[in-house]
Amino acid sequence: MSFYDYSVKNPKGEDVSMKDFQGKVVLVVNTATGCGFTPQYKDLETMYEAFHDKGLEILDIPCNQFAGQTPGTDDEIHEFCTLRYNTQFPQMKKSDVNGENELPLYTFLKSQQAFKGFGKGAKALAMGVMLKKIDKDYKNNPNIKWNFTKFLVDREGNVVDRFEPTEDMKVVSEKVAELL
Repeated sequence: MSFYDYSVKNPKGEDVSMKDFQGKVVLVVNTATGCGFTPQYKDLETMYEAFHDKGLEILDIPCNQFAGQTPGTDDEIHEFCTLRYNTQFPQMKKSDVNGENELPLYTFLKSQQAFKGFGKGAKALAMGVMLKKIDKDYKNNPNIKWNFTKFLVDREGNVVDRFEPTEDMKVVSEKVAELL
């Protein structure tokens, strides 16, 4: 199966096929409204405004699996994002990205790009310490580790990169620009 064989639900419960994004560069992000990484919405919106006309789509998939940091309804999440960060990119229905109820799209994404680490720096170190308490084997499984993990899909539907939430958003933006 390929990226284009999957779909996710929008907040109204309607299927959104990844085929709708054929020929585009897609950044799939699991998001949260009450996380230390939530300000990345600003960077995502800036990227969307800069690159949307060149073929970038961002799929925002809210998830409440990480410390309950997305407790609201789909409508409340949408209102928070649009009022606080003026987001314009499509937001999907709140969904699981790990476990028995995870979106099949996420099963696929994780099979294509495994966890490669949090990088260097204080945030990376803090994430490593925290995750060791949650999952001692976190380094050796492809599970999503936290909110704002990003998967980059090229115009042909290949999952070409995975960015952990600790990745500098400038690096993410540069990688997106390279594909456009």
